[in-house]
Formats: sequence, structure tokens, C-alpha cells
Amino acid sequence: MSEHRTRLSRDPCRDRVISESKSCWIVRPMATRIAAIGLPNVEQVMASLPTANAEIMQFFCQWLDTFAGHVREVDYASARPLFHPDVLAFGTHNDVIPGLDQWVKTQWDNVWPKTADFRFVLDQTSVLASPDGMMATVIAPWTSTGYHPDGSTFARPGRATMVFSRNGDGWLCVHSHMSLNRGVPQASHANRPVKAW
Repeated sequence: MSEHRTRLSRDPCRDRVISESKSCWIVRPMATRIAAIGLPNVEQVMASLPTANAEIMQFFCQWLDTFAGHVREVDYASARPLFHPDVLAFGTHNDVIPGLDQWVKTQWDNVWPKTADFRFVLDQTSVLASPDGMMATVIAPWTSTGYHPDGSTFARPGRATMVFSRNGDGWLCVHSHMSLNRGVPQASHANRPVKAW
């Protein structure tokens, strides 16, 4: 059987082996299946997603409801403790926003006072949790009301992915991605007062 020399490296984002890199060499027969070099066999059945247990699911549904209430009230001060101070966030058309203060200035202040009726759709929410219960990811659609310049309203739905880390003080959101659904107008023109910074 002929031998084939393939250059391989590790992809840190996917922990998979890719060819044509400069990290290491491996000699293997030309007909060797990918699974023989440590990759998942595509014929294998994948394990189920690591869904959260009932207690964690209930906690995050309450967390989403609490956060949505702060958005509706335009209460930045009450919402801040739910997030890590160095949270990494982005929205529909924002690059990564580093830190809570910057996120409040660039996203919250441009959205919360200008919209109304923000709510997560809890019956369509999914929560994934690490086996050790220290990390969780929340995937949730949301609804809100937007305002045209003439004051007329429009439905303003979107979706969110939030990553949480647990420490001695409880759960903090460390990453948030909230974006509008396709076709929803970006601008909303309400002008509600901020309750607390």
C-alpha cells in the first residue's frame, strides 16, 4: 500500500485536525479513514445537547423575565448587576463591544428608551449548561415594539444568545448577542426617559 505524507495542525476553534499547515507531519496510508487520526467518525451518533436541568432552566427563565422588566422600565442601574463588568457584547450591526459601560452607551442607550414592551419568549427559550454547572448558554427569541418617526408602531422581534459564568456570587452574563430579525427596521423613535443610570 502506498504511503501518503500529510501535513496536519490543530484548529484551536474547533479542536479538529486540518491538513496543509506547518505544525506537524504524520505518515499514514492513503486509504486511512479520517477517524483513524482522531477525528469524529461522521457515521457516529452525536450525543444530545447538554440541556440544563429544571432548576437551572427555571433560574434563567426568571433571569430573562427580570432583565426584560429592566429594559421595559429603562432601568440601567437595576440591570447592570446581572452582567460581568467586562462583558463582551454585540448587536445587529455592532462589532464586539468590550465592557458593560461601553455596552450601555452604544447599545442600551440607543435602544431601550426608543422602544417599548420588550419581552423574551420564554416558551421558545433553550438553556444549555456545562456538566459541572459552571457555564450556561441561553438562546431566546424576544419581542418589542418599535416606533416610526410619525409615532406609529411596528413589531420589533429579535433573538438573543447569552453566555453565563457561575462563581461564588451566582450567575453573571459574560457575553450577549442580541439582534433584530431580518427585515425589521433598525431605527426606532420613541423617547422614553431613563429611570436610573
